[in-house]
Amino acid sequence: MTFFRLDASILPATSASRALGDRVEREWTAAHPESDVVRRDLAAEPVSAEIWRAAVTGGFAAEDERSPEQREAKAFATKLADELVSADALLFDVPLYNYGPSQHFKTWFDVAYTDSRIDPQGTALQGKPATLVTTIGGNYGPGTPKEGWDHSTPWLRRVLEDVWGLDLRIVERPFTLVGVNPALDDFADLAASLKEQAEEHATRSGRELAAQRSRQSA
Repeated sequence: MTFFRLDASILPATSASRALGDRVEREWTAAHPESDVVRRDLAAEPVSAEIWRAAVTGGFAAEDERSPEQREAKAFATKLADELVSADALLFDVPLYNYGPSQHFKTWFDVAYTDSRIDPQGTALQGKPATLVTTIGGNYGPGTPKEGWDHSTPWLRRVLEDVWGLDLRIVERPFTLVGVNPALDDFADLAASLKEQAEEHATRSGRELAAQRSRQSA
């Protein structure tokens, strides 16, 4: 049994998304202590946009006509897809940056997406249980002054849930910059409450992932 975890935060030592992801992983490993955990840390090992270009162009060429760069990129894309396809459950820890998705995650996704098993016609990930943990420095929810400024979470939901067909749970924690940005000091109590809610949701999501996999194995 295998659990796949991807982290996209560029600040691992203080990452709110990684802290929530730890909760999800703990529940999984508590229920499935024999399982392997495959990690993909996009801060420690970012995926180059040049790899994406080579993987895309290599896909338009016959295998014996590909350049060494294209062959290497296609092999790397296969490796990324293998990590997803072979896993029994998936965890993606992806913070919002500058109102949009992490460039590290976007490039990783674009490269993996060149593999035919998980491209627009692929079905290898259909129904696989997954959790998306996302963290937001401010708060762009309904009724807030910047409602709708979160252009990361909707895109992540689209590609993970609608394109790849994952059975997706979403754990979201806003106001992670409270205590860091003085302009947000007035929201300290609300931020603390939202943090607690996100932690509870992460724990529950981990239990749900583990229980779902147990049911599938029964």
